[in-house]
Amino acid sequence: MPHVDRPDGARIFYETRGSGFPLLLFAPGGINSQVSFWQRSLIDPFEFADEFKVIGMDQRNAEHSPGPLEAPTWEKHSADQRAVLEALGAQKAMLYGGCIGVAFVLRFIHDYPGMVAAAVGQDPVGFAEGVNTRDTFFNMFKPTIKLANEQGIQAVIDSAVANPLFVMNNAGGPFAARLAADEAFRREFAALSPAEYEKLITDYDNQLWGRYTPFCSVEEPFVAQCPAPLLILPGNDPFHPTAISHRICREAPRATCLEVDCRTPEKLEATKRRVREFLHQHAR
Repeated sequence: MPHVDRPDGARIFYETRGSGFPLLLFAPGGINSQVSFWQRSLIDPFEFADEFKVIGMDQRNAEHSPGPLEAPTWEKHSADQRAVLEALGAQKAMLYGGCIGVAFVLRFIHDYPGMVAAAVGQDPVGFAEGVNTRDTFFNMFKPTIKLANEQGIQAVIDSAVANPLFVMNNAGGPFAARLAADEAFRREFAALSPAEYEKLITDYDNQLWGRYTPFCSVEEPFVAQCPAPLLILPGNDPFHPTAISHRICREAPRATCLEVDCRTPEKLEATKRRVREFLHQHAR
């Protein structure tokens, strides 16, 4: 199981399929952005491994990528992602992100614009007036804070071990995957007080969902300066408001937006062809 070791002790899991121009994937699943989540997607970009070198990765604290007991930042995530490309000898790649993965896409382009040939953004997360608020995202962290304060840190550990997938078990918290897999990490975690844990979780939320609006990972003016070609497949729910997709497409100078219903059964195959054409167009 290949990993990239990071300076702060994180170990970033990745896998590759196919050959050709690199296509680096940032999976959906919120803070569980991990390779296995692509199996749940109507468009699984690993399908493109017949023509491209498709690279999947688990972000730090997700399934197979243990990280330190600290709240991550967008910068640390993008540095991890660059490290994966460098480990594979790739100087340039296309990106494909879903959900939180679109925020990763924007941050990676912001931090390393020369490494990005183009990017596909599927169901971008973000904030849109009248559709969602900060609580839409912070509400996912409230159950783990509540559990720690009412029943103690061991209750969070037990919850994480019982179900380590945060998106399905918010009470287990964002470190659930590592708590379930790593006894030494469980001992370190158990030394936290409920107050220390609440601060850690609040920092986690603030540094990801609260640091920038409306695009989550970059300052608002950046999208209007985004140098990379973008193909956006809009979302349509409170976490992935259609309005944020339309705003990206309206402001980014090289963005193309597909229809909101582009993944309905009757349109899905045509949309996959459109994505493949976009990748071919920019694979250089």
